Amino acid sequence: MTAPHALLIQVLREPARLATLSLADWDLLIRQARRSRLLAHLAWRVQEQGCEPPEAAAAHLRAARHVADSQHAAVLWENRFIAQALASLNIPVLLLKGGAYAQAGLRAGRGRLLTDIDILVPLDRIEAVESELIIHGWVGSEELTAHDQRYYREWMHEIPPMRHMRRSSVIDVHHNILPRTGRIRVDAQGLLDAALPLPDAPGLYRLSDPDLLLHSACHLFLDGEFDKGLRDLVDIDALLREFGAARPEFWPTLAARARELGLSRVLFYALRQAQRLLGSPVPESLLHALEAQAAPSAPLLPLMDALFLRALQPDHASCDRPGSALARRLLYMRGHWLRMPWHLLLMHLSIKALAAKPKAQSAQAEQARP
Repeated sequence: MTAPHALLIQVLREPARLATLSLADWDLLIRQARRSRLLAHLAWRVQEQGCEPPEAAAAHLRAARHVADSQHAAVLWENRFIAQALASLNIPVLLLKGGAYAQAGLRAGRGRLLTDIDILVPLDRIEAVESELIIHGWVGSEELTAHDQRYYREWMHEIPPMRHMRRSSVIDVHHNILPRTGRIRVDAQGLLDAALPLPDAPGLYRLSDPDLLLHSACHLFLDGEFDKGLRDLVDIDALLREFGAARPEFWPTLAARARELGLSRVLFYALRQAQRLLGSPVPESLLHALEAQAAPSAPLLPLMDALFLRALQPDHASCDRPGSALARRLLYMRGHWLRMPWHLLLMHLSIKALAAKPKAQSAQAEQARP
């Protein structure tokens, strides 16, 4: 990586570079990290390196750590309420993504900001889960249309988000990690069967180590939203370093699990991009094996590399490359194409476009009022 537009990636890849930064470099680094939702994570990296940034930069890093630490404590507190609300159902309740990282004390959770808490429950109990959450103060949005409700409940892998009436915490209740209408599907029961209990959280579980990594990879490389793409890639890098360093057998287990769940190509993309951008310590033999088994065709692979390279840069103007906007748009379209068959996608986008037009006209009329 060259040039200042990739400064954050250079520092994440080689933290020792922090000691060589000028004041102007720190200014740019702080801006890129904030836009990428990685400022608190950067603060952890600075602490680990024993680096003393200029006071102007240190103030931003301290503030970001304070916010992240407060959110971390709030998430642990909220997890207890979720467990209590669902305890009477006697079902496995899995925390996903940031909530799981925080509760499990994983490196991926350090400095990670959260906007909601995601849980996974059995599909056949999801109505009971929703009812219990309503009893305990969580409610759905009244702004969702009938189409939005159908989109979530019939096509997706979750019900509409729910917000607590007093604490304003938001919870997303999933029954799978991928949409039921998607071109790639996963057996959710297999995820539940392999779940691990979480420490200091009776009744709560998390995905197994390989499944935790594969879910993070699915979220990044199948969803189509890349505004927080680098943050999600940093999650993957942290999980790889923690699990891979502790247990060499993690790597073959990860590859076998990906084959079992039909996620070998997703894993290939995740390992390839994590190694290319962040220098993740991925065994070359595993990468070569995945490339032979699951990589896209020879003409398509360089194109995907180019798209991911642009989309995974920090979401900051200084990081724009020729084709950056086009890359994000194409990956966004790819995400929708993977999410549902074309006839459902066409209907969904048409309904959303028709619904958006009156709102836009109303907003324009409001602005035109004297």
